[in-house]
Amino acid sequence: MTRTPASRNAATTARPIFVAPPGTIATLPSNPRMTFPCSGLFDRQSGSVAGPDYPRSTRTIRKTKKPSSNRKNMCIRMYRVVASDGHRQWEAAMASPASAPLAAHALFHTHDLDEARERVASIFCPHRLDRIGPGAFDASHHHLRGERLSLNYISYGAKTLIAPGELRDFYLLQMPVAGAASIRNGADSYVSDQWRAAVLNPHHATTMIWDETCRQVLLQIDRAALNAHLAGLIAGRPDRALTFTGALDLSSPRGAALKALLLYLVAEADAGRPSLQPGSLLGRQIESTLMTGLLEAHRHNFTDALSHSRGHAPLPRMVRQAEDYMLAHVDQPIAIEDVAQAVGVSARTLQLAFRRFRDTTPMAFLRDARLDRADADLRAALPGDSVTEIATRWGFGHFGRFAGIYRARFGCTPRQTLQDALADKFVS
Repeated sequence: MTRTPASRNAATTARPIFVAPPGTIATLPSNPRMTFPCSGLFDRQSGSVAGPDYPRSTRTIRKTKKPSSNRKNMCIRMYRVVASDGHRQWEAAMASPASAPLAAHALFHTHDLDEARERVASIFCPHRLDRIGPGAFDASHHHLRGERLSLNYISYGAKTLIAPGELRDFYLLQMPVAGAASIRNGADSYVSDQWRAAVLNPHHATTMIWDETCRQVLLQIDRAALNAHLAGLIAGRPDRALTFTGALDLSSPRGAALKALLLYLVAEADAGRPSLQPGSLLGRQIESTLMTGLLEAHRHNFTDALSHSRGHAPLPRMVRQAEDYMLAHVDQPIAIEDVAQAVGVSARTLQLAFRRFRDTTPMAFLRDARLDRADADLRAALPGDSVTEIATRWGFGHFGRFAGIYRARFGCTPRQTLQDALADKFVS
């Protein structure tokens, strides 16, 4: 069934959650006299909300299902405000750069295609950017940086071709707030719009076409951080690359909840209360919630393992702290004693905790993290780079051993990855 904004009279049609204009007031159905300001989280199903553009209408709010015990780490109690009006007014407001999402965190606004390509590449990765259709090129990029991820808003104003190849070291969730984009990521090909988000795998080549009305909120997640977070959820280090499949359905319960949280964070940032701040405990908890939300909302090759692991004991704080320390010092010559001292336990205690909850050792975790970085460098290699140089950079002094563990992890030799990366750079 095709879902469009015009189909709001169909009771069975799923509608997107969106952010309400500032100043919106909501009421609780259990107590109509209880009102409070609400800046977002709407899904336009059975009910609505009072706001500046429609103050006389009857509005309600309902609380979402209480999180289950295995989600006690949720740091935000999410409310879903249901609305029958106002979506088009909010979309129109976002068309202006001054009122677009994350406007207070603008990086640039330009009509120059080369400048836009260079500025966007400084945040994401080098890529091809071409205007291929209607619309005047009018690019904007807004950016809010967290510790392990970032929130972004991008629009180009014209139909554009974007070809970054492999993203290498980050996953990218792209959620259109207007317009649509044609996506090809590896073997997956689909159209992304306000009801279907794109999730780009970093180890697959990507090509996209954004239409002239396309404006997107993007969530960039560090590849190593998402892998480490997944390992915590499945109680074991992933033995292959995390790979998402197809488009993310934003009308599904979990997809809608993830979209709601993203747009809530955007609204908070626009109100001068950015929750994603490096070094902030709250920011780190929110980042973990976003990563969990993505892993639960979208199908991937660890979905079954994630479902089976929900009954496992929670991961001890010392293990998470040790992983964070190793990821922060992955390019330094650290030993098990350094990690144990950093988290305040003995090396033996740390080893036992990793063996029980990760089915590995701290040093094996560090080796895999370094292997991920070496793989990213191989895929980003330039003429003159060598496998030996990259392996040495990440602490692998024995080339034969490095080649063996690399092949076991990624299914090909490091030399093959390097050759493929260099060949791709010379394909016109």
